[in-house]
Amino acid sequence: MSIDGYHLVRSIILSRHNIRSPLSGSDSTLGKITPHSWYNWTSKPSELSIKGGALEVAMGQYYRKWFEKEGILSDDFKDQEFDSYFYANAKQRTMATARYFASGLLPTMNPEIHINVPLDTMDPVFNPQLTFISDSYIEAAKKEINEMYAKSIEELKDNYSLLSKTIDFKKSELYKSGEFTEFKTDDTEVHLELNKEPYLTGSLKNGCSVSDALTLQYYEEMDTKKAAFGHKLSLKDWKKITEIKDLYGDVLFSSPLVSVNVARPLLEQINNAPFNKLTFLCGHDSNINSVLSALYVKDFELPNSLERKTPIGAKLTFNVYEDKNGMSYVGVFLVYQNVDQLRNVSMLDLDHSPTIVQLQFKYMQNNEQGLYNFSDFYNHVFRQINRYDEVKEKYNASSNV
Repeated sequence: MSIDGYHLVRSIILSRHNIRSPLSGSDSTLGKITPHSWYNWTSKPSELSIKGGALEVAMGQYYRKWFEKEGILSDDFKDQEFDSYFYANAKQRTMATARYFASGLLPTMNPEIHINVPLDTMDPVFNPQLTFISDSYIEAAKKEINEMYAKSIEELKDNYSLLSKTIDFKKSELYKSGEFTEFKTDDTEVHLELNKEPYLTGSLKNGCSVSDALTLQYYEEMDTKKAAFGHKLSLKDWKKITEIKDLYGDVLFSSPLVSVNVARPLLEQINNAPFNKLTFLCGHDSNINSVLSALYVKDFELPNSLERKTPIGAKLTFNVYEDKNGMSYVGVFLVYQNVDQLRNVSMLDLDHSPTIVQLQFKYMQNNEQGLYNFSDFYNHVFRQINRYDEVKEKYNASSNV
């Protein structure tokens, strides 16, 4: 993220929480869909794991070393002089991620982690809910989702086959009871309702639950064969399993008509962030997914990642730079720990960094360093915020805001 000829002024980070336990426990569908016992998680369902906390401290320490190099943070631990703002969704995994990151970044400061709603509820800023709806909007959004992802869903046959074999699905309680007997490629339905997150019914929903749990188990369990319930999987196989949950997230949050609806609160947070040296926002993969889509990020590839767009613990980092003439620019990066760093809890520094991928945007011109003129970039963000009202008006939608 350091760029010759430019110095860092400030950063805005939109973070996904780090490694958590699965969202549901052993008495759920997840517990009945395999005859095997899942990893003995160090946290309650949906909460940040001990390993996730350690990884987040390491990421905070990396950003500290980088901020010191860029000259916006002192290297003599006068952390009180570092102007920062931490804001998290009121879920344990997001609050804890922000706290662990802050501990690595500012070990002598103990900054406040701001939350704006009661503990364990969804803050509207981080809740990817639909805040306007109409019959014509639902029809258009579903049509768009179908055009973008129907073929990809149909092509999950091999992924589902690998998933079924890995969990020994046909030996499971769920299969034997007849309650759920097959992962199908033609039974997924999208549901769009006012004041709710988009949601799915059908095989892709169940497949996502298992794919998510297996991916997390792979990160936690150092014995790769045990992580796959005794099966021997290649890294390519693990990516095929993870692809199921990635597609689930895309279907729900990556179509333009949906992302413009659900991402607006976070776009406003990015647009109106206090002029601190650091603003740290901690939410979920759905937040990063929808923001990337709403801002029309060009297609990109993430090396050494199981997850295609939103790796666990990823930091979508908006950096403001100045050149020697005082002109301001914005560079946007996705920063994440690679598969080996996640599994091994690798310590990070400037010589052993996380993976950093610079992002580019449609409809804007960047310079040779991949940076955007400050005004051009924020005008782009503002246009996407305004698209919310334009789409709402176009579809004569009613809303809760």
